[in-house]
Amino acid sequence: MKILVRDVWTKLGGIDVLRGVTLEISSTSSIALIGRNGAGKTTLLRTILGILRPHKGSIIIEKDGEHIQATQMKPYKIARLGIGYVPQGRMIFPDLTVEENLEVAYGSPVPPDVLEWIYTIMPDLKKLRKRLGMYLSGGEQQMLAIARALVRRPKILLLDEPLEGLAPKIVKTITKTLRDIREEGVGLFITEPGNIKRVKPLAEKAYGIDRGEIVYSGNLDRILQDPLARKRIWGL
Repeated sequence: MKILVRDVWTKLGGIDVLRGVTLEISSTSSIALIGRNGAGKTTLLRTILGILRPHKGSIIIEKDGEHIQATQMKPYKIARLGIGYVPQGRMIFPDLTVEENLEVAYGSPVPPDVLEWIYTIMPDLKKLRKRLGMYLSGGEQQMLAIARALVRRPKILLLDEPLEGLAPKIVKTITKTLRDIREEGVGLFITEPGNIKRVKPLAEKAYGIDRGEIVYSGNLDRILQDPLARKRIWGL
């Protein structure tokens, strides 16, 4: 499965936040999108998901030999094609238990085999399944946000700054979880404000974005060696 983003322009408040973005996301890869706050990372994810509509360009989902035009498709239909989303800020329901949060995401009780699959990847979450969201730590809430995105067994998972604001020990735990998810055959597309070390264990490829434009595409290890990326993303 692939997501093909082609020359996408998206406006917010009448201003172009995405400016001719072209990139490719695959279920067989793990990719980091590197860019400072305000660079357009979240806008790109929301555009791919159909939450925002581009005024130019196209988003095509390649699945089972079909090329599906998703540019004007409703978000729930895009999700059903096999795309999961972990938003920035977790956005769990604090008054619901862990399993109730998962049920809301699924739309009904989650099938036992899916729950078991999720708990195999995140065994600590199983111990918390009856706990309310408001009583989870920041790391546990992030785990729940990831689990919620897995209930439909996606082929590609979009994660908006999943490691931001977490203690180093928790970052290691989330990183291991994401690596385990990758080993289950799920492609990862992870946004990161600029700390290459955090995403290095997860991504072999990177895109750099600044002011809505892709300024780098290539190996993650080499992004800091690229003069344009260094200047546009880090001001170096």
